[in-house]
Amino acid sequence: MKHHLLLVDGMALLFRAFYATAVRRNFMVNSQGVPTNAVQGYLKHLLAAVDHVQPTHIAICWDMGSVTFRNEMYTEYKANRQAPPVEMVPQFDLAKDVTTALGILNIGVKGYEADDCIGTLCHELKQDEELVLTVLTGDRDLLQIVDDKVTVLLLQKGIGNYLHYSRDAYVDEFQLEPKQLIDVKALMGDPSDGYPGVKGIGEKTAYKLMREYETIEGLFTNLALLTPTIRKKLEQDEEMLYLSRKLATIHCQVPLDFYIDQAKWQIHPTKTMNVIEQYELKSVRNALLKLNQTTTQTSLPL
Repeated sequence: MKHHLLLVDGMALLFRAFYATAVRRNFMVNSQGVPTNAVQGYLKHLLAAVDHVQPTHIAICWDMGSVTFRNEMYTEYKANRQAPPVEMVPQFDLAKDVTTALGILNIGVKGYEADDCIGTLCHELKQDEELVLTVLTGDRDLLQIVDDKVTVLLLQKGIGNYLHYSRDAYVDEFQLEPKQLIDVKALMGDPSDGYPGVKGIGEKTAYKLMREYETIEGLFTNLALLTPTIRKKLEQDEEMLYLSRKLATIHCQVPLDFYIDQAKWQIHPTKTMNVIEQYELKSVRNALLKLNQTTTQTSLPL
């Protein structure tokens, strides 16, 4: 029987959940005065994905602070992002505590992003013929790691709705290999991450150039075939282009001490409900009831 590992971009779920209710200022403050809206939404997303994927193993990957090795390469990397709202701050640790209490593995390494941890695990584990790998995220950057062994579920509006990206699905949609997304991002830049790419080259042009020339190196080999305008833009921003490619590339050699049995998970009805009661996460109850009925065909104590 094959194992199925679900790797989750925890911060992507947590922020999505926070802003889904924060707009109405529904922070779901518990009896200790701690907001729980992000954590409750995060758990709903997580449990819906578990119900959808039916994994045998789960690991949640987290960013560990705002400074990473990319800031050493480019000081403006993500410098344009505002500090998280005060109601969000205590929920970072709370989310990890609840995850641990549910018996699910947390993974994070200082100086690296969750994407890097996910990329590293996929790179190291996809040689195992008995292991299926699925990634859950809201970050399209992770599509670059999709291949014949790695599928990415991209969160959509609502809970339990995903775009499924296998390698074939990605190629069908974009007429590119997933790894070519790195060079696309290098050309067009990423305003949300704070790096510019090549000024004047947008998403449509970046995809067109990669379909025609495959790589950045292919572009520079064929400069004479490009329009004068595109050629000038590439030559003027060549240094930033190559730096942007480094920033866009998921680092797949994070020093992780991981073995698959660490991530083995099975729902324990009484334990999970006790965790929900302990942390006062009442809105998660129905999601747990549904998951428990799907996986064990028994009922949780009410």
